[in-house]
Amino acid sequence: MLRFMIQRSLVALAVAVTVSVASFMLLHLSGDLATAIAGPEATSVQVEAIRTQYGLDQPLLTQFFAWAARAIQLDFGNSFYFRESVIDLLAARMPITLFLGVVALAVALFVAIPLGVLAAVKRDTWIDRAALSVSVLGQAMPSFWFGLTLIMIFSVNLRWLPVSGNTTWKHFVLPAIALGYYAMPAVMRLTRNGMLEVLASDYVRTARAKGLPPRKILIRHALRNAVIPVIALAAVQFGFMLGGSIVIEAVFSLQGLGQLAWESIARNDFPVVQAIVLVLAMIYIALTLAADLLNAFLDPRLRQ
Repeated sequence: MLRFMIQRSLVALAVAVTVSVASFMLLHLSGDLATAIAGPEATSVQVEAIRTQYGLDQPLLTQFFAWAARAIQLDFGNSFYFRESVIDLLAARMPITLFLGVVALAVALFVAIPLGVLAAVKRDTWIDRAALSVSVLGQAMPSFWFGLTLIMIFSVNLRWLPVSGNTTWKHFVLPAIALGYYAMPAVMRLTRNGMLEVLASDYVRTARAKGLPPRKILIRHALRNAVIPVIALAAVQFGFMLGGSIVIEAVFSLQGLGQLAWESIARNDFPVVQAIVLVLAMIYIALTLAADLLNAFLDPRLRQ
């Protein structure tokens, strides 16, 4: 197990370094940062002064190592637009995005796992086909369109829930459903396939031959083993949700990291965009590593 942990940690570290280089280079490849910071009406003297002030006149490799050294200490500089520390901006917006992601993932798992189990138990029936139809629809439907549809139905027509904001728990209901529906199809299909494989295994047939109650076989023997791959997928989907929250937060005007990223991109606030990309990528890498280690702990065969 220790060897497996070391190997996975080294892979995660390599991915983290690659993401750091990519997030640094993407902004520098987007154009002249000094000109973008100075604005279209700035003179050449002003542009050169800004280039010197922010160290943009130094070699690119020197800029990267200086930026990486500050990023390790959570020093991402100051925002060009908000005129405050980037890390303070992220700390103020992060709880909203994390809460939305956790609630959305809970919604996805609460619906998808029972639906996948039911589809596997009722294989090739109308229940199975209905579950697969819901999965295909969720995979094909854009999240922003689904979010706008929820607003039209539950906020505009029925007036049950608020349209935008994040002051009460009601403001998170529609965004969580819209974001959770994005992750539900993959979880449902994986649960269904895992259940079908486990239900056809020898130890399940043996349990049936011993006369164990069907519910006990389904929950203790089948679901317990079929749900192991869902753990890794849930961690990956949670990372996707944090990144995909940009669209949902913009639709519902939630003041989280997604909305901050949207505002920063529109205003060429490069330090904020760079920090958000890096932080979300590191969270995604950490979640993936944790899921791999947990799967290896639950299933010793994966350690090989």
